[in-house]
Amino acid sequence: MNEKLKIAKDLLKIQAVFLRPDEPFTWASGIKSPIYCDNRLTLSDHQVRLDVENGLAAIVKEHYPEAEVLMGTSTAGIAHAAITAHLLALPMGYVRSGAKDHGRKNQIEGKLLPGQKVVVIEDLISTGGSVLEVVDVLRQAGAQVLGIASIFTYGMKKSVDRLAEAKVQNLSLTDLDTVAQAAAEEGYIRPEDQKRLLAFRDNPSDESWIQK
Repeated sequence: MNEKLKIAKDLLKIQAVFLRPDEPFTWASGIKSPIYCDNRLTLSDHQVRLDVENGLAAIVKEHYPEAEVLMGTSTAGIAHAAITAHLLALPMGYVRSGAKDHGRKNQIEGKLLPGQKVVVIEDLISTGGSVLEVVDVLRQAGAQVLGIASIFTYGMKKSVDRLAEAKVQNLSLTDLDTVAQAAAEEGYIRPEDQKRLLAFRDNPSDESWIQK
């Protein structure tokens, strides 16, 4: 079994990824979605947590060997950045969604020196907006962002285009295509629902996938 499929099956097993094509979830943006993803649940299962953190560490070692610091996204990426940094014996920190309004008013927590080579650790990428805000904050602080390592990506065109425009690479442990494949194989969804999930990924604003 390849690693993407293994992580996909892990996420399905612990219901970190929950598929409901016949009863869509509604995102804050109003978009109807056949999938809900909560990767915080990976922290609660020792074996899945081990698979995820070893996977993130492998991405950093293989694709970003020059990394000097790992920076988690707040809040979901913080624990993953901490554990992965521990495995790699690297410093870590995290980036707040906004600067604190007290104390030193930091937005970047942890030590970061100008010019340091950073990998951003993220749990989930949908449209790419939040992780790119983190990349921008780090770049403004003088960091050299090597790329992003994430657990799951929807693979939406909007995120792919945004990341390309910002000239930042994302490498995910698994993605919607693989989760849809695993879910059909394992009986979480009907085989015909796999196409509906991919139709959602291709165009989230087109709700025609909801029709059976």
